[in-house]
Amino acid sequence: MDLLAASELADIFKALSDPTRLRIISILAERELCVNDLSEALGMTQSAVSHQLADMRGKRLLAARREGRYVYYRLDDDHVRHLFSEGLAHVQHAGDGRTHG
Repeated sequence: MDLLAASELADIFKALSDPTRLRIISILAERELCVNDLSEALGMTQSAVSHQLADMRGKRLLAARREGRYVYYRLDDDHVRHLFSEGLAHVQHAGDGRTHG
């Protein structure tokens, strides 16, 4: 792996290290939503959610489409869904009481 690829991958993992962003990905893994709906689901202000969404779009974790005055967000592709689901599966597996050795 070259330095550029390593740096880009590290940026993705940094973006995924935030609990709020993971909650956003969890919600958007089910369906696309606008900022209003996301902020309500997360119990956060629209401004705070918009800030997270902009950063996640910049890292190509999310994509957006405009419909009238609303912007709807969705996961950018299946790679994002896979990263999330594999990480969640690992957490659930690690939490089931088994030891690794």
